[in-house]
Amino acid sequence: MLVWAHSIIGRKVKRLERANSEHNNPAPMPVYLPPISRRRFLKGSIAGALLALGGGCASPGRHWRGNGHEWALLSDIHIAADPARVERGVNMSRNLQGVAGEVLAWPSAPSGVLVNGDLAFNNGELADYAAVLELIRPLREQNLPIHLSLGNHDNREHFWKTAPSDKAVEAPVAERQIAIVRTPRANWFILDSLIRTRITPGRLGEIQLAWLAQALDSNTDKPALIAVHHQPTPNGADSDAGSALQDTHELLEILRPRRHVKAYFFGHTHKWDVRKDESGLHLINLPPVAYVFQQGQPSGWVHATLQHKGARLELRCLDRAHPAHGQVANLEWRA
Repeated sequence: MLVWAHSIIGRKVKRLERANSEHNNPAPMPVYLPPISRRRFLKGSIAGALLALGGGCASPGRHWRGNGHEWALLSDIHIAADPARVERGVNMSRNLQGVAGEVLAWPSAPSGVLVNGDLAFNNGELADYAAVLELIRPLREQNLPIHLSLGNHDNREHFWKTAPSDKAVEAPVAERQIAIVRTPRANWFILDSLIRTRITPGRLGEIQLAWLAQALDSNTDKPALIAVHHQPTPNGADSDAGSALQDTHELLEILRPRRHVKAYFFGHTHKWDVRKDESGLHLINLPPVAYVFQQGQPSGWVHATLQHKGARLELRCLDRAHPAHGQVANLEWRA
């Protein structure tokens, strides 16, 4: 399977490189990959297969497999062009294949997938993204929409070129990959904390933060869930950023007083953790699909069920023998 995928990816990357030599401008920002049929994928090129919506608002209700309440949350997949690539003792492509298989086998039909950054292995190469699209194709063929954010190992231009939209959609913030995903019980706000490829810390910036404040104020009818690749600083102070979000303080000044904001989902640290800050805002550190940084931490994904007054999060470890496998966190939204 992986060898076959590698040959497919190689042919597609050559087509992409030819297309990119003819078109200098990157495509609009695709944060949403709608479902596809197998026949459509095999007949078309990558460009034809992806009807990706740009930033702003993605409302994929007509594509949902389930009820809109259950979601597969992934982060830090770190896919390399070579499907046999191993890092820290882990084959990243095989890990993503395993997660995709479990998501598809879930008995209650998750309604969509959110991949919260670091899609590419290291430098965000064109071939990395072609490999990502090949590996998530089975999810899309089974009517699962996929929402994507970017992390510090991603390259915006390469990703946009690999997964172009065939519609020109105006982005709410130029050169950023952001969107609102509306569901029956909550609205996801997907943000872009990538500063530049392989710059470890993240930053949202004044323009994106201003957009977020306005967007939150315009969407108060449901709980708001924030998805950012980078973790907040330990005490919310920007001076402690290190590898974290450099403008954590400014972000929390927006989130904390808006009580309909209930949770902040992030990755980047390659660990699993669920806690609350002093305002009652839930902080959820999603585990990596790829490798872990610290021995004993789990790799895998999270099955999230959005409820009327909270959410149920179930950790699904790739290693079923891991002591945290099946761990459930029941979140109660702050008043």
